[in-house]
Amino acid sequence: MNRERNIKRFEELMEQVDRPGKDALMRYIRNSDFYTAPASTKFHLSCEGGLLQHSLNVYDALLGHAAMAYPPDEVDYEDILYTVAYKTVIRIHKETAVIVALLHDICKTNFYCTEMRNQKIYKPNGSKRDNGGRFDWEQVPFYTVNDKNPYGHGEKSVMMIEEFMKLSMEERYAIRWHMGMSEVQNINTFNQACEKYPLVLLLHMADQEASHFMEDQTDNKEEYQDKEETCCQDSDPSDTGFQEAEPIG
Repeated sequence: MNRERNIKRFEELMEQVDRPGKDALMRYIRNSDFYTAPASTKFHLSCEGGLLQHSLNVYDALLGHAAMAYPPDEVDYEDILYTVAYKTVIRIHKETAVIVALLHDICKTNFYCTEMRNQKIYKPNGSKRDNGGRFDWEQVPFYTVNDKNPYGHGEKSVMMIEEFMKLSMEERYAIRWHMGMSEVQNINTFNQACEKYPLVLLLHMADQEASHFMEDQTDNKEEYQDKEETCCQDSDPSDTGFQEAEPIG
């Protein structure tokens, strides 16, 4: 993955968000580890820049479910149509699609840390041998969780975003429930949320598709790597400093 290109694309997309507090939110993101954090400890995109790549992948997966309301060569479209069986279920504002996809996992900022552990490294001249061949024990880094603000997952993302920028009710529901039925005790509530706001199900599907079909442990799968190059647009976002949010700090 190309992290600098991903940062550029992320910031270009966020430039489409026009709400009070967006600039302060971007200052927080730039000064957090959002651009360098992994997406998980050992599963999908467990690597530097994985969280950023995953957020962009979810955006692409979400758009993959949506029929654009305007022809693709028109740059001023504002709405996205979510269709099921060729029928429109909801019309999603482009700004909402950007927010829910790119920020659904903001709860993972300042969430992971790196520790060291022993691991077998197989090499022809290793000092030890097992059924796999010659090897040496070496210290290697790995990611662990250090949750300084245990406020849940989706609900934590909602809380963190709204420290800076107000969300619509639809956006709150979608981000809160993007993990779907992984919270077994809340299956009925998740189903009710999907019926109330179909964006909940759309974001959940996009999140699952990104992590299961688009991503490996250390990069996008080969067939999705070109996506990084074809989706970028030009912009010149400005960085105006940093303002921490007290409850997150």
